[in-house]
Amino acid sequence: MVAKIKRAVIPVAGIGTRMLPATKAIPKELLPVYDRPIIEHVVREAISGGVTEIIFVTRSGKEAIENHFDAHYELEHRLEKKGKEMILGTVRNVVPASIKISSVRQNDALGLGHAVLCAKHLLNNESFAVLLPDVLVLDHESRDSNYSFTQLVKAWDETGVGQVMVERVNPGVVESYGIANLGDVALKPFKSVALKGLVEKPSPDQAPSNLAVLGRYVLPSKTLDLLENTVAGVGGEIQLTDALVKLLDTDGLNALETDAEIHDCGNKQGFLSANLAVGMRDPESNLAIKKLFKSNGW
Repeated sequence: MVAKIKRAVIPVAGIGTRMLPATKAIPKELLPVYDRPIIEHVVREAISGGVTEIIFVTRSGKEAIENHFDAHYELEHRLEKKGKEMILGTVRNVVPASIKISSVRQNDALGLGHAVLCAKHLLNNESFAVLLPDVLVLDHESRDSNYSFTQLVKAWDETGVGQVMVERVNPGVVESYGIANLGDVALKPFKSVALKGLVEKPSPDQAPSNLAVLGRYVLPSKTLDLLENTVAGVGGEIQLTDALVKLLDTDGLNALETDAEIHDCGNKQGFLSANLAVGMRDPESNLAIKKLFKSNGW
């Protein structure tokens, strides 16, 4: 029987240099996408897939992230006293009370693989998910919210094989991503297919496809052992991709394509597009955005 995914690792130790000066004093993960911080969108996504414990891999100066998911009794008391029940509900229900929030420090910025390894003692030698907080996966309104991640977890449940979510990108930008090699297999959205290989940031002429790994993973516990035996690369960094290549060789690894909108909130343009995309889904804001564009002739 395949073990259920109970824990999700979310690395939040990054400095956020691409978003300076906005992130000089505020963690980039707390910048708002419409009505809630980026990190809350991602945590809700993890919970939608059945995750019951969130593990933040963090660093000094980012305590505000943990505070966001903790109770704020003074604020709650004031809102309750003023009769602001609707706002009070949003403050109290950031995540369900049943969800456990844990954190661990990554003292040195030594790569995504190292960040995941920092959480090993909290993962209890069980399978787990990894979600990168810069990435907003916005599923089509015709589907349940966070449909893509639930399908990724479902693929794990059905196969017991590690899963990575991929998206189609412009062939000219493949060198910014890890790229999936599927050989001659045609991939369809939400169909889990065996990978033939992974290539980290290939040049456009060397890329095996335009299917980019987008920062959503469901992985077996063995991945942690592989990371421990992964040789550090440039700058002493341990890359998750290197361990996934080993996992592919020993146990197999599957790719699942999403057709959701993907927004990289780690850069200013992606952050802006994410806010517009989420805002357009609110009827009142939809009208305001359209009015703004029309009045400026955009």
